[in-house]
Amino acid sequence: MNVIVEKADLTLKYIAHYNDLKELLFKGSSDIINVRRKKAFQDFVSQGIPTRKNENYKYTNLHPQFAPDYKFVIQREETDANLTEIFKCNVPQINTHLNLLYNGWFYDKNVKSGVLPQGVILDSLENMAKNNPELLQKYYGNTAETESDALVALNTAFAKDGYFLFVPKNVIFEKPIQIINLLKSENDTFTTQRNLIIVEPGASAQLILCDHTLNSNRYFSNSVTEIFVEENANLDYYTVQNQHNNSASVNSVFIQQERNSNVTTHTVSLHGGFIRNNLKIKINGENAEANMFGMAFLDKSQHIDNATQVIHAKPHCQSNQIYKYVLDDKSTGAFSGRIHVARDAQKTNAFQRNNNLLLTDTATMQTKPQLIIDADDVKCSHGATVGQIDEEALFYLRARGIDEDKARMMMMNAFAHEVVQQIKVEALRERIDELIEKRLNGEIALCHECDYNCEC
Repeated sequence: MNVIVEKADLTLKYIAHYNDLKELLFKGSSDIINVRRKKAFQDFVSQGIPTRKNENYKYTNLHPQFAPDYKFVIQREETDANLTEIFKCNVPQINTHLNLLYNGWFYDKNVKSGVLPQGVILDSLENMAKNNPELLQKYYGNTAETESDALVALNTAFAKDGYFLFVPKNVIFEKPIQIINLLKSENDTFTTQRNLIIVEPGASAQLILCDHTLNSNRYFSNSVTEIFVEENANLDYYTVQNQHNNSASVNSVFIQQERNSNVTTHTVSLHGGFIRNNLKIKINGENAEANMFGMAFLDKSQHIDNATQVIHAKPHCQSNQIYKYVLDDKSTGAFSGRIHVARDAQKTNAFQRNNNLLLTDTATMQTKPQLIIDADDVKCSHGATVGQIDEEALFYLRARGIDEDKARMMMMNAFAHEVVQQIKVEALRERIDELIEKRLNGEIALCHECDYNCEC
């Protein structure tokens, strides 16, 4: 009974925050955002912060993350520091269009790294809402449903800014866009970030997102990204999560694909105290393909939960999922993947796999692959494994003169390699390989080029 009251009180606490901040939330925001803000708040009130009784959050306890008294970032924060000089955690030898987000807001002092192709827009969501309202009206809030997830509703209720990427028809990027998402505050801080990506017909782009914390204060980041990939378009979407143990993040990504489109997502979780990644892809046109890859490395008492959902709504499409976890110490992991093949989605190929490596007896992993098939002419499969290092293979390596620590490292690297090799950007792939090796060696996973020394 006390637990139920506590949960209810926590929801009431965030309702009170919204009411206290409502005037500032609405001030200066576009009507497009504000209209959805009103409905989203009502959806949050009706659902409340999810408990483990909610099937979608069965393996993740959100309550400790929402309990602290956070400072809410609802206005753009200026800083005198030149973050492009302080923060050197970009991927070496990679040539990108580099931009920064600072506490959930598109950084006003971004230094342009090269000229974007003609017609491409990379800007603040807040600016786009004012300057291109017709474009925002067409897409904003179309895939991120507030009725079915209270955290998406909470994001939409508090959303003010984030990044906006528009790639016009038939434009093909030669150089990836890299967005570094920085969290830095003197207080325990709650940030809300809202992003929108539109890739028009025939266009192609690569986007690299890097999440980092710049001091050891407690952070909660609630991020929602909507992505629209139109006919014959391509998008490679990379996420590198590398934050300290006092950080918590909920990242919800919604992707809609049209005919003949191709989307590849990579989520590499190197470090973070609490991470929940929601990825929902709707394949809404024939002959489209979606590929989803994920790697997670956990130790101490870290928790990482990946929840994926693929909806095959049209025939002759394909999806592939491979997610792998390496868990050490008392860490906990979760994976839930749902594939839904609709009645009209004949000739669908859909495959899903989750493999997990436990390095200790105290690490735990929950996995829940699911298939819902309403069509009869399909090829679908799913599978999951949870196990420890193969002692026979370890013995084989040691019998050939390789010491035990090195042999274990070789086996863990081999386990991760299947996912890492799918990264198409060579410099990023090499950098991820380097960071994974540091992580598996027990070294601090945060970039060694950073001028900040954040505790993990």
